[in-house]
Amino acid sequence: MDEDKNPQPVPEFPRNKSLFCFGFGYTATALSLKLAEHGWTIGGTTTDQEKRSFLRQSGINAYLFDKTQPLIAIDRVLDGVTHLLLSVPPSEHGDISYEIHGRELAAMPNLEWAGYLSATSVYGNYDGKWVDEETPTSPNNRRGTLRLKAEKQWTNLYLEGGFPLHIFRLAGIYGPGRSALDVVRAGKARRIVKEGHVFNRIHIDDIVQVLTASMANPSPGEIYNLADDAPEASHAVIKYACELLGLDVPELIPYDEVDYLAPIVRSFYQDNKRIKNDKIKQDLGVKLLYPDYRAGLNACFAAEDEFQQA
Repeated sequence: MDEDKNPQPVPEFPRNKSLFCFGFGYTATALSLKLAEHGWTIGGTTTDQEKRSFLRQSGINAYLFDKTQPLIAIDRVLDGVTHLLLSVPPSEHGDISYEIHGRELAAMPNLEWAGYLSATSVYGNYDGKWVDEETPTSPNNRRGTLRLKAEKQWTNLYLEGGFPLHIFRLAGIYGPGRSALDVVRAGKARRIVKEGHVFNRIHIDDIVQVLTASMANPSPGEIYNLADDAPEASHAVIKYACELLGLDVPELIPYDEVDYLAPIVRSFYQDNKRIKNDKIKQDLGVKLLYPDYRAGLNACFAAEDEFQQA
């Protein structure tokens, strides 16, 4: 895809704000590390007592939260919070953060920005065609259906009362410790080929780059696709990971001959589309650090090598 000729300048990033993350996973962790460099206060939720203790030892105001235990004294917990990251996986009822605490979140007096991490699975199958943020959503699997339901819940909150919502539809997330390199090392890699099937991915550093660009230039109500420039077949990504690691490349297995696929993996092959990412470049001034899987895997490999030598 062509680079944008006149991307918007990125405003100076705000300092000394406060982020609270409903769901403290891979993306929230990476974002928090970046924001800490700018003097931000970080808080968030987890369902695991051990992880809560670890986060608190790391200087993060962590709290236990799930559908059985709402946040106690939520006004105190969220006092002074200016930014929300919403990344709890949806259930059959949608987003539990919305279901349990939506009204309190909508009433936060200092809230400047809220970001919901959705997924490109909400688009469904487009037989390899390009899709953008204006493309109709038509999920054809459980993951996409639940993500879309959660999107609509948060959108209703935005429409009802000005909740400063931004929706980010993420392609396949990868980065150090969570990439094809790790799958190959674990001996779990299979090179399944389905004619014409491709997918996009997005490196964790580029996710953080987009989120911080949006925080610096809020535009409530907007939806952004987060994806690289080069959709590719999954078997090509596995092949490149094997080559980086100096390991044998598994033989290709035709999709129709695969003996078993977990439901979540099979649903992955039911969708086939190419994700346009022009909007993050034009509206947020983002230039991807890793525009394709080769650049991203090279960076993951280099980061692991540096860690081993440290």
